[in-house]
Amino acid sequence: MISLLIGLGVSLIVTLIGTPLLIHIVHKLHYGQYIRQDGPQSHLVKRGTPTLGGVVINLAIVLGWACSALYRHLAYHDTPSWTAILVLFAMLSMGALGFIDDFAKVRKKQNEGLSVGGKFFGQFVFATLFAVLTLVVPTKSGFPSAQAGIAFVEHPFVSFDFAGRIVAIVIFVIWVNFLMTAWTNAFNLTDGLDGLASGSSMVAFVGYSLIAYWESYHLKGGSGSGFAYSVSDPQDLAIIAACAVAACFGFLWYNTNPAKIFMGDTGSLALGGLFAALSITTHTEVLAVILGGLFVMETCSDVIQVGYFKMTHKRVFKMAPIHHHFELCGWQENTVVVRFWMIEMLFVLVGLVAFYSNWLVGSGQF
Repeated sequence: MISLLIGLGVSLIVTLIGTPLLIHIVHKLHYGQYIRQDGPQSHLVKRGTPTLGGVVINLAIVLGWACSALYRHLAYHDTPSWTAILVLFAMLSMGALGFIDDFAKVRKKQNEGLSVGGKFFGQFVFATLFAVLTLVVPTKSGFPSAQAGIAFVEHPFVSFDFAGRIVAIVIFVIWVNFLMTAWTNAFNLTDGLDGLASGSSMVAFVGYSLIAYWESYHLKGGSGSGFAYSVSDPQDLAIIAACAVAACFGFLWYNTNPAKIFMGDTGSLALGGLFAALSITTHTEVLAVILGGLFVMETCSDVIQVGYFKMTHKRVFKMAPIHHHFELCGWQENTVVVRFWMIEMLFVLVGLVAFYSNWLVGSGQF
C-alpha cells in the first residue's frame, strides 16, 4: 500500500509542477495547437493553445512507478518486474509516435502531422514487439506477462494454442495489434473537448488499479482464498494504473475548460496504449470494452458516421465523434464533458461489478 501511495504522490506532484513549466516552454517555442477547420466553429478560439502536454503525463507515470519500485527495492529487496517494464514500453512507444505527430503539426503550423501510413507502421512495429515479449520473456512470478488468447476475465474463451506455439504467437501478434490500434484511436478520438480525455482516462484507470490490486491478493499459489488468477506481477500493474490516475488528475487541473494546455497525441496515444497493455496483462481484454465504454462509444459514433455517409451520403449525427454532436445540439462544452465523465463512471462501475461477479462465480459463492 505504501508503494502505491508513493507512486500516486510522485505522479501527482510531477504533473502539478511539471505542467505549468511545460506550458511556459511551449509558449516560448510558439508550439500551439492547430484546430481542424471542419470542427465546431466555437473551437477556433482555441487555436494556439499549448500542446504536447502528454510529455508530462508520460513522465509523471514513469517517475511515479520508478520511485515506487525504488522504495520496494530498498525496503524489501524487490526487483522491478518485466511485466511492468513491458507495459510502460507500450505506453511510451505509442506516446513517442504521438510526439512525432504533434511535433510535425506544430512545425508545419497545420493540423496534419505524421502520415497515416507512418503512424500505422510505427504502431505495428511497437505492438508486435510488445506482443512477442509478453509471451516469451520470463517473469519473476513464473506466469507469462500475457496469455495467447481472448479472455473476459482470466480464462480465455478463445485460445490461440490450438495449432501449436508458433501459430499461437502469430495470431496473438495480430490480436495485440488490433487492440493497440483500436484503443489508441479511441482515446485519440475522445480528446476533442477540454478535459474530456484526461478526466475520462482518470476514471478508466481507477477501474484498472482496483482490478490489478484485487488480482494481486488472489494469485495462484498465494494465500488468498477463492478464485485465483495467473497474472504476472499485478501489484506493479496496480501501481502503474494508479500513477496514471494521479497523472491525469494533476494534468486535468490545467486541462479543464478553458484549457491552458492540450495533451495532444503524445498523451492520448500513450494513454490508449497503456489501457490496451493493462487489458492484456490483467487478462481482461473483453472486460476492457466495458471499462472503457465511453471510448468505445466515441469510436463507434465515428465509424457509424463515416460508414453511413459512404453508403447514403447522409449523416447520422450532426458531427462525429459524438461529443461534437451534443455541442451542436446546444450543450455547453462543460456540460458535455461532465456528463461524459459521468457516463464513463457508470461504465467503470458496471465493469467492476462484472469483474467481482466473475470472481464470486469462480469461487463458488454465487
